[in-house]
Amino acid sequence: MITLGIIADTHIPDRMLRLHPNVLPVFRRAGVQAILHAGDVSVPRVLHELETVAPVHAVRGNRDWFSLRRLPNCLRLEFSGVKIGLAHGHGNFLRYMIEKPRNLLLGLKEEAYINYVLSVFPDMDVIVFGHMHRVVKQRLNGKLVFDPGSACCADDLEKGPTVGLLHLTAEGQFEAEVVYLKTVSEGG
Repeated sequence: MITLGIIADTHIPDRMLRLHPNVLPVFRRAGVQAILHAGDVSVPRVLHELETVAPVHAVRGNRDWFSLRRLPNCLRLEFSGVKIGLAHGHGNFLRYMIEKPRNLLLGLKEEAYINYVLSVFPDMDVIVFGHMHRVVKQRLNGKLVFDPGSACCADDLEKGPTVGLLHLTAEGQFEAEVVYLKTVSEGG
C-alpha cells in the first residue's frame, strides 16, 4: 500500500504565519511516500517544510502567481498504476477573474469546480484539487474527485483545517481520507 499526503490552500503568510502544527506529524505518522499540494502554497518555504517528510508535487494556485510562478498549472502523476490529476481548480487567470465576482454575488458553486477539473483530467482515476477551502470526496463515473479542504482556513469553521491521505493498493484501488487537524492529538 502507498499513502500520499494531500494538502491544499496553506496560504502562508497571507492568512497564516506557518503550517498548522499538526500537518507534518499527520503525514509522518501516516508514512506518506509523497505529498501532493493542490496550490495556494503562497511561499516556497512551505514546500521545503513538507519536503522534510516526503517528496512534494505541487501546482500553482491563484495566490502563487508571483513567488511560485514556476509551478505548473496542473500535473499528471501515477502511483501504483493509479493515474492522478493535480490542479488547484481555479483554471487560468481569466477564468479566475470571471468566477471571483460570480462567487461573491451568487455563492461558491461546488459543481462548477468539480465539472472543471473533470474536464481537465478526463483520463485520470483520481483528481485532486483545492481552491474552495471545503472538503469534497466524491466518486463520479469511477473517478475519485478529492479536495482535502484548506490546511489553514477551512470553509467549515467548526471542523477547522484539514488535510487528506490518499491510500493506493498494489491492485490499483484507491481511497481518500480526510484528517481534521484540530482533532489530532499531538502525541499520536
